[in-house]
Amino acid sequence: MEHTEENNQREVAFENRIDLTGLKEAATKIKAQLHKVIIGQDNFIELLLVALLADGHVLIEGVPGVSKTVTAKLLAKTVDTDFSRIQFTPDLMPSDVLGTSVLNMKTSEFEFKKGPIFSNVILIDEINRAPAKTQAALFEVMEEKQITMDGIRYMMPPPFFVLATQNPIEQEGTYALPEAQLDRFLFKINVDYPNVDEEFLIIKSHNNRKGGLPQDEIEAVISAEELLGYRKQIFDILAEDKIVKYIAEIICKTRNHPHLYLGGSPRASIAVLMAAKGFAALNGRDFIIPEDVKKSFKPVLRHRIILTPEREMEGITPDQVVDMIVESVEVPR
Repeated sequence: MEHTEENNQREVAFENRIDLTGLKEAATKIKAQLHKVIIGQDNFIELLLVALLADGHVLIEGVPGVSKTVTAKLLAKTVDTDFSRIQFTPDLMPSDVLGTSVLNMKTSEFEFKKGPIFSNVILIDEINRAPAKTQAALFEVMEEKQITMDGIRYMMPPPFFVLATQNPIEQEGTYALPEAQLDRFLFKINVDYPNVDEEFLIIKSHNNRKGGLPQDEIEAVISAEELLGYRKQIFDILAEDKIVKYIAEIICKTRNHPHLYLGGSPRASIAVLMAAKGFAALNGRDFIIPEDVKKSFKPVLRHRIILTPEREMEGITPDQVVDMIVESVEVPR
């Protein structure tokens, strides 16, 4: 009993250090808006919110028809910012994404016309359908939030948040994403089929909407300025040295694990830290606990690690290997 009271006092003391009330209320409002349309998918929505707070991009993978694109569009609408959608196709060129220089006949000078990437929330649909040079066009902008065109640097307006979807089943006419690009996504979220009860509610909700568009039910509940303020609070979340060491040990183990051909990079370690801070903030804590870190490992690592060909043929998944590694490392107390 004394131990429990001591923990409660410690948590209260920590909560007084950073006021996370506004952040928690904003997250609750966003969830409430999304649940007007989205049935279930609680883990999916929570990971999207963590990525939004932690200033990280998200890769969403799932079969057609499981609301990947709809959820991403609705999330964008809950934040009062500019939104842009880019449909990736095999004939898409880098200039179709970034923009291009156009000759102004009046001045006889070239002017840069910004592409759809110049927005706050960008949804890239079917990202693996564009060829390599179009994929490469995203490298700089996703990492540095800028593009360089004709020797001139153009900065992205903050906040800058990329949501990309891909279909894991249909591989005809697709191009595998380069590892360098995958590493720029904070999370890879796998979206599964709903269960029977959720399927029933989805059909019922669609029937009750009577042809109305899902996005018509969603309202913006936070501003861009508020979001940027919450992101600053995320950086102030406390990470004790033992927690940081725990993250480092697990990431380093991915680099010499017998089941893995490629392990996590230092960028993966930082991604786990920032994601754990996001989970802590959503739970009203201004300090990270091991459970926050554990929840971060799979979505952070599943697209960064590569299985050995033998393990891949055996049907082992990256998530299973991550579980093995996490279980082999002692949890800090």
